[in-house]
Amino acid sequence: MPRRTMIEAIRDAMDVSMGRDERVIVYGEDVGFFGGVFRATQGLQAKYGKSRCFDAPISESGIVGSAIGMAAYGLRPCVEVQFADYVYPAYDQIVSEAARLRYRSNGDFTCPIVVRMPTGGGIFGGQTHSQSPEALFTHVSGLKVIVPSNPHDAKGLLIAAIEDPDPVIFLEPKRLYNGPFDGHHDKPVTPWSKHELGEVADGHYTIPLGKAAIRRQGSAVTVLAYGTMVYVAQAAAEETGIDAEVIDLRTLLPLDLDAIVASVKKTGRCVVVHEATLTSGFGAELVALVQENCFYHLEAPVARVAGWDTPYPHAQEWDYFPGPARVGRALIETLEA
Repeated sequence: MPRRTMIEAIRDAMDVSMGRDERVIVYGEDVGFFGGVFRATQGLQAKYGKSRCFDAPISESGIVGSAIGMAAYGLRPCVEVQFADYVYPAYDQIVSEAARLRYRSNGDFTCPIVVRMPTGGGIFGGQTHSQSPEALFTHVSGLKVIVPSNPHDAKGLLIAAIEDPDPVIFLEPKRLYNGPFDGHHDKPVTPWSKHELGEVADGHYTIPLGKAAIRRQGSAVTVLAYGTMVYVAQAAAEETGIDAEVIDLRTLLPLDLDAIVASVKKTGRCVVVHEATLTSGFGAELVALVQENCFYHLEAPVARVAGWDTPYPHAQEWDYFPGPARVGRALIETLEA
């Protein structure tokens, strides 16, 4: 199969979807002529015209609000918020309108929109270009929330999201845009260097929403991760020599609870890893679910490794991230508990 970066895979997903369905439109800040700040939409306006791929004003509320109206009248907008940090002005539209439209209309209307956003840090973007707000969306009934970790999944999940009848939040870890991050770093590496490319099939394919993937088989401890942290968890297991099973959640909402429970019941131990702030992060929900469903199989308390409870620390972002050393310590402590 062709090998592509995540950016190329995401662009291919939109291209395939636009080619198959004329109702699919793409727009947002700088996504038309410029092709997006990360070039995710490069070439789409030239191929499909300005009526199907176009620039929007710098108004996140307007972008998402107009997409909801278009969706109610039969279109399938896939809109980009330039950075996840910018989504807050649109949060009311997402929560109060998009997520509730099916329910408040008793099924007369649905809201088939996708809101794409680069998420997370690692590019020296500072406090307003590096946040990981996934927990804000997993709390909202009516939304689906996706965080891919590799190019193959990014394409299949994005096509599935575009074809889904309900609103989907599609969070793209920007550290993975130019290739899978190898995870073996606690300090900066060249942020735009190309790592190993992912195999991505041509044409149309989908990955079902709500299905996790086992990235590393193991029997000693289960590690639950998503996005960039999948690679960090794998690196920690390799560096410590611990027989850890690494689960890539892929979809946070709906969540593949069956895969989580099966793994934790097998290993008897669990470590949860995410880049976002620790307090009220999505990891807290994962810990609660593991405790509720696997209590009598647990041999140790469930551990969390996450970002600090501080505003995003630009000058110290590589200490803020869970790296393989921090995750490795959690694995060792969980095994020794």
